[in-house]
Amino acid sequence: MAHVTDYIRTIPDFPHEGIMFRDVTTLFADRDGLRLAIEGLVAACDGLEIDTVAGLEARGFILGGALADRLGTGFVPIRKKGKLPGRTISQSYKLEYGEAEVELHDDALHRGQKVLLVDDLLATGGTAEAGIKLIERLGAEVVACAFIIDLKDLGGRKLLEGLGHRVEALCAYEGD
Repeated sequence: MAHVTDYIRTIPDFPHEGIMFRDVTTLFADRDGLRLAIEGLVAACDGLEIDTVAGLEARGFILGGALADRLGTGFVPIRKKGKLPGRTISQSYKLEYGEAEVELHDDALHRGQKVLLVDDLLATGGTAEAGIKLIERLGAEVVACAFIIDLKDLGGRKLLEGLGHRVEALCAYEGD
């Protein structure tokens, strides 16, 4: 039986020496791989009450739209600063070398709405944490965070679970 890891390409020394880059574009490009990932994420959310799916830019959009369709919900994009046309709220987060910001339309969610936060990969958890903060600032509740890959040694799962959030991942890799 196939597993999502069968479709994920590993590229050594990208973006710099010592990094083992986990490339999900090969998973997305294969119809069986993509179906397997979507079905796995849907199964991971079984039993959860979800009103909408929020996807983190950019690969979270690919997964989020498909999950929203399968779950019968709407989809909300969490974008990099300056990409959304309407009024937004923003949240900064730390990168390895500096800071970045993500935004959400200020009317994208409402109080009490139950949200599934989605992205392809969980590393340090900084982007996901920023997305959670945006969702919660609008009064919505993150019921789970779902990823294809968890890079275990980078601590993202520990961070998000430490904030009280359920974390689902279809596979995990040691190291970075």
